[in-house]
Amino acid sequence: MAKIDIEKSKNEDAMKLLLSRMQHRLEKIYKGGGERKIEKLHKKGKMTARERIERLIDKDRDFLEIGAFAGYEMYKEHGGCPAGGVVVGIGYVSGRQCVIVANDATVKAGAWFPITGKKNLRAQEIAMENRLPIIYLVDSAGVYLPMQDEIFPDKEHFGRIFRNNARMSSMGIPQIAAIMGSCVAGGAYLPIMSDEALIVEGTGSIFLAGPYLVKAAIGEEVDQETLGGATTQSEISGVTDYKMPDDETCLETIRDLVDKIGHFPKAGFDRAEPQPPKADPEEIYSLFPEGNAKPYKTTEILKRLVDDSKLTYYKNGYGKTIICAYARIDGWSVGIVANNREVVKNKKGEMQFGGVIYSDSADKAARFIMNCNQKKIPLVFLHDVTGFMVGTRSEHGGIIKDGAKMVNAVSNSTVPKFSIVMGNSYGAGNYAMCGKAYDPRLIVAWPSAKIAVMGGSQAAKVLMQIQVASMKAKGEAPSTQEQEELLNRIQASYDEQTTPYYAAARLWVDAIIDPLETRKVISMGIEAASNAEVDRFNPGVLQT
Repeated sequence: MAKIDIEKSKNEDAMKLLLSRMQHRLEKIYKGGGERKIEKLHKKGKMTARERIERLIDKDRDFLEIGAFAGYEMYKEHGGCPAGGVVVGIGYVSGRQCVIVANDATVKAGAWFPITGKKNLRAQEIAMENRLPIIYLVDSAGVYLPMQDEIFPDKEHFGRIFRNNARMSSMGIPQIAAIMGSCVAGGAYLPIMSDEALIVEGTGSIFLAGPYLVKAAIGEEVDQETLGGATTQSEISGVTDYKMPDDETCLETIRDLVDKIGHFPKAGFDRAEPQPPKADPEEIYSLFPEGNAKPYKTTEILKRLVDDSKLTYYKNGYGKTIICAYARIDGWSVGIVANNREVVKNKKGEMQFGGVIYSDSADKAARFIMNCNQKKIPLVFLHDVTGFMVGTRSEHGGIIKDGAKMVNAVSNSTVPKFSIVMGNSYGAGNYAMCGKAYDPRLIVAWPSAKIAVMGGSQAAKVLMQIQVASMKAKGEAPSTQEQEELLNRIQASYDEQTTPYYAAARLWVDAIIDPLETRKVISMGIEAASNAEVDRFNPGVLQT
C-alpha cells in the first residue's frame, strides 16, 4: 500500500512540475514583444492585443486560447515570434461564442511570419467548421518581408485568408473587422472583405500602399492620415463603415453589433444538466504515470473527466486495448474512444500490451464511431497509443484491414471530433485516434504528451543502425563507445521533436492544457460545434 502511495506522489510531483514549466513559458509568451513595446503602444493610446480581447469578451466567461505556443522557439535568427504575433481564441461576446483574432503589434509591428498565416487560417477554419462569428482586431505591418517566400505565394499562405473571407461571407458566417492600427498592402483586403469594418481615429489606417511606396511608385508625397486614415476611409472613400474615437469605444461597438446577430439552426446535440465527476479530478495528477512508460488504469482517468463518473461501456469484454463508452461531459452527450494502458488478457487467453491497437480493438472502435455518427453523438478521442500491433500473428490476423476500417470510420465521421493527447501518440495510432490530419474540431495536449512516428528509443536505434551501416560501407568501423554516443545524440534530437511544445509551436495541436481543463475544452468545443448542422454519415467502402 505504501508503495502505491509513493508512486502516486511521484506521479503528482512530475505532473505539477510539467505544469509549472508550462505556466512559466506562457507568462513569457503573454508579454509578446516585451514590456518596452507594450509601454510604447500605451503611449500612443492603444491597447495591446490581449487587453483588447479582455475588454471585448464577456466578464466571468471562459476564453479558450488557440495556439499560444505557436512559433515557440522558432525564428530565433529573426528575434522570435511569441504566439505567432497574433492572439487567437474562442470567447463569448455579448453572450455569443465568437472566434477572435487580434494582431500583436508588439511583435515586429504585427508583421506576418509563416506561422502567423497558419494560425490565422486555423482561426478561420474553426469559424467555418462551427459556423461561428469571427472578429478581427487588425494592427499589422503586413507580410514580414525577409520571409515573404514562405508566407506569400502558396495555397495555404497569406492569400488563402482572403479567399476564406469570401467563402465565409457566402456561408453566412458574420465577420467583423476593427482597424486599430496599421493595415497595409494585401492585408487591407481582410477587413474590407469582412461584413463590417470599424476604424479607430488617430491610430487606425488602411491602404494598399503606404506613403513610402506611393512616393517610390508614382512620386506623390502624402502623409499616412491623408492617404488612408479614419476620416479618409470613412468619409471620403467609404471603405470603412464606422469611425471610432478610441479602442474602448471601438470594442464596445463590436459588442453591440454582435448582440444584434440573429440565430441559426443548431446541430441538436443532447445536453443534460451538467454534473461534476464523483471522483476527484485532481487525482488525475497522481494517476497518470511519470514518463509515459508504465501501465495504468485509463478507466480511472475517465471517471475523473465525465459527469457523475458514469460511463456506459461498449463491447467491454472485447478489444480491451481501446475503451469505448458513452458518457456526459459538462452535460453534453459524448462517445469516448480511449487507449487503455493496462496489460490485458483476451478470452482466447492471449496477453495484449496496453496502448497498442490490436485487430479486435480497431474493429470495436470502428463500429462504435459509426454508432455515434448514427446517433448524432460527438466523439472524444483520448490518446495514449504506441501504434498498431506488429508481427506475424497480427499480420496473419489482418491488422492492416482492421486498422483501415478504423481509419475509414474516423475519416468519414461527420459528428464533431475532439482529440486529447494525454500521453503517447505514435505512428498510425495517431491517425486512427483522430490526429491533426483527421480534422478534429479541437486537438489539445497535456504537458505529458509525446507526438511522433514512433517512440524515441526505437527511432534512435533504427536511425543509428542506418548511420552505422553507412559508415561501414565507407570502410569506417565505429567502436561500441562511438555507437553509444551516436545513439544518445540521435535520441536527444529525436526526443526534442516529440515534445508537446514542438507540436504546439507548429500548430499540430491547438493548445497545451492542464488536465483539469479537459472538461472545459470539450464542453466549449461541443457548444461551438452545435452551431453547425451535421452532414449525413457515409463511410464508403469498409474493409471487412
